[in-house]
Amino acid sequence: MLKKIWKAKSFWPTVITLAAIIILLLMPDRYVNPTYDRYDRCKAKVLEVDNSLLMQSGLITYGEQVCTVELLNGPHKGQISPALNALAGSLQTDKVFEAGDIILVLVGTDATEGIYKVTTVDHYRMNWEILILIAFALFLIVFARWTGVRAVLAFTFTVLCIWRILIPCLLDGISPIPLGAFITTILAVIILTLVYGIDRRALAAILGSLLGTLVTMVLAVIFMHVLKIQGAVMEYSESLLYSGYAHLNLTEIFIASIFIASSGALMDIAVDITSGVHEVVTVDPTVSKRYAIKAGLNIGRAAISTMTTTLLLAYSGSYVGLLMVFVAQGTPLVNILNLNYVSAEIVNTIIGSFGLITVAPFTAITSGLLLADRKPKVKPMMPADNSENAQT
Repeated sequence: MLKKIWKAKSFWPTVITLAAIIILLLMPDRYVNPTYDRYDRCKAKVLEVDNSLLMQSGLITYGEQVCTVELLNGPHKGQISPALNALAGSLQTDKVFEAGDIILVLVGTDATEGIYKVTTVDHYRMNWEILILIAFALFLIVFARWTGVRAVLAFTFTVLCIWRILIPCLLDGISPIPLGAFITTILAVIILTLVYGIDRRALAAILGSLLGTLVTMVLAVIFMHVLKIQGAVMEYSESLLYSGYAHLNLTEIFIASIFIASSGALMDIAVDITSGVHEVVTVDPTVSKRYAIKAGLNIGRAAISTMTTTLLLAYSGSYVGLLMVFVAQGTPLVNILNLNYVSAEIVNTIIGSFGLITVAPFTAITSGLLLADRKPKVKPMMPADNSENAQT
């Protein structure tokens, strides 16, 4: 059994990915706010609430809510203390607690006075988030077995790669476009070798997906310039600038986000086409490269017909509220299409779809050239014509 695992094509990619995950987990956090170190983060239960200081103005609630909470963990577990919940009048960020809620609080302590301040953060959601994540991983492993294990490793590596490498490097001021290209290359190599192991299928899928990503990147650079779209359209970009990062090039960061976001769908198409061409070649090893490429193109046409719509729904789903506002206000379509942030999302969606369209022929060519017989001795076998047999 161990010998079989050792000889598996995906053994070394799995070991390398696991080692990379451990290294990324052990990397120290370079962006640490010492302000948070002065407080203990604890889970607490709301026992009582005092809403007498809250004020209502239309849909907006503002003021201060005083909660009596019991600390459920940490060095002060079991203690009961008042906690302040300040509301700024924002429906997006404010929250009003009720008795019985489990919340996250910051506890300020002093060596002589003990607890001197408790501030609410938000509802405590980590338990459910971890439960959902574990259920997802278990379901994937039960359904796909060892392939599911490798998928979980790929998912974990991708999350850590973005959180530990991409985000800190962007904050350091490293050029976003080359950095994004590097990250997508690393992810493509790791993920696709986990799928196929180290063989020609992985190489064909990697080349096809990266060529599609390259097209997406070039088109994003061109049309961001042509349409005069600024990177400040990204959500929370102004908050980032005012936090001491005014030197960042938000436009290049937005460009990088376009082709990074579409790279997963490109890899999906590349895997579909590569696997299809491999099956064709497996059934008849004598097929020519031209025939294999043609088969890959046929598979690609079917795949991209639905994937482009999938990409559209994935991007536009988060903007349903914005679209409802436009419709409710009767905003003319010409006004909507010329707005900066709407144009940015159009570019994001259409450029990503361009990458999907181009990755199909790219992967068909790379898989056909790499997987088909280099010197076919006979033409590929065609289905027999049974019309004469049917007549007899």
